[in-house]
Order: sequence, then C-alpha cells, then structure tokens
Amino acid sequence: MMREYKYIITEQKKQVFSILLNRPDVHNAMNAEMIAEMTHAFRDADRLEGVRAIVLRGEGKSFCAGADLNYMKEIAAFGLDENYQDGLRLAELFRTIYETSKPTIAVVRGAAFGGANGLLAACDLAIAGENTTFAFSEVKLGIIPATIAPFVIRRIGEFAAKDLMMTGRRFKAPEALSYHLINACLPENEVEEYVSKLISQLHSSAPLAVQETKRLIGFVMREQDSAKVIDRTAHWIAERRASDEGQEGMSSFLEKRKPNWVE
Repeated sequence: MMREYKYIITEQKKQVFSILLNRPDVHNAMNAEMIAEMTHAFRDADRLEGVRAIVLRGEGKSFCAGADLNYMKEIAAFGLDENYQDGLRLAELFRTIYETSKPTIAVVRGAAFGGANGLLAACDLAIAGENTTFAFSEVKLGIIPATIAPFVIRRIGEFAAKDLMMTGRRFKAPEALSYHLINACLPENEVEEYVSKLISQLHSSAPLAVQETKRLIGFVMREQDSAKVIDRTAHWIAERRASDEGQEGMSSFLEKRKPNWVE
C-alpha cells in the first residue's frame, strides 16, 4: 500500500514510480517534513520489485526553489548541533537518491535553486526545459552549498563549480547542459515525450543489468586501485554472462526474438 504524504505525491504506474514535489505556493521549497517524505519515498520505491524507474518532478511553475527560507531562519536559531543534525538529514536525502538501485530521472522545469541542484545531481539523469533557470544561490544568503557539493561536483567538476557556486549567478538550461549539470535541454513542449522515450529505453534493457551497470559505474568512479578494478570487473562480466538475464539476452538475440523483460 502506498504511503500518504503531506508535501509530496507518489504514484506507481506500470513500472514507473513518480514522486511529485507538492508545495507549489512556495515553488516547492524544501522544509524538514518534505525532506523526510522524499527520503521515505525513494527508499520505498527502491524496495518495490515492479519498479524499473523513479521519476522526480515539481508541481506548478518550479521544480524546486531550494530550502524554505522561513524553515532555514527557524532552524538557524536553534544552535550548532541542531543545525548539524538538520544538515545530516538533508545529506542523507541526497545520498539515498544517489544510492538508489533503480534508475532515477529528474524532470526540471521553471527554476532549480540551491538545494534543488542537489536533488537533480543525485539523480542518474536530469532532463530540463530550455527556459529553466538554475542558481547555486547559497552565497547570496551568506551560506554555502555544502551538502549538495559531493553530488554536484561529481557531475560538473571543479572548473564549473567554482564559477557557479562562488558567484551564485543565475543561468539557463543550455548553459547547465554545457556544464553537464543536466543530460538534456529541450523545448518545453518536448520534455515529457523525451522522458517517455528515455523510460522506454530503460525498459527495453534487462532490469538487473541496468542496476548492476549503475553499481559498476559507482565502483569504477570510487576505486583507486587499478588491480582491484580489473579483478572485480572481470568477475562481474563472468557473473552477468552466467545470470538468467545474460542467458536470456544472448538466447533471444540468436533466436531473433524479444527478451522476456520487454513487455
């Protein structure tokens, strides 16, 4: 049974689990409750066997305006330890999204400010409408993009991070694409069709192989010992060739039929 939430809406349709940020009156700015709800929703989606993709969107005009300013002002008055615990909860949300075994897609429209960039950077793929405005606006408020940094800098690197994070300037989706913050920039009326095609591509691939490929990429990115990388990847391909999916994939190719994971 699906959980009921106050600040997000979740839906499972066929093999796609959708998470909709639902505070449109404040441009889906994040407060403590929304952060907790998103963390639960991504964990729930990851556990559901029938789910093969998780899609994150924002209701209304904006994807997400970052942290709710009233919430930030309130928590800032509580002292260092409570602020530290709050920062951990936000960092845990980003880590949960990043480590989710299922493919994750952020659909970004309107605005993505501050922590919103942590959400989309933690996702595997981010698709944006060409009119979307981005900003790492933390420095304009006297704070820093700390908890989002591990995920954003993995995507855009030091060069772009220094430009965008230190200035806090606003920039549009084509520039976000040039920095690899997003994977695709499209006219607004073409975004959903592109996302549907992307999901179809994922669904035409073996589900466990997609998840293992995600693990593979993470392992290769983190592991510094080349001997360990060579040994582990050699074992990995051997395991996958012998797996049910590997056998079915090779058989279906030779027999010129669709594999059993394609609807």
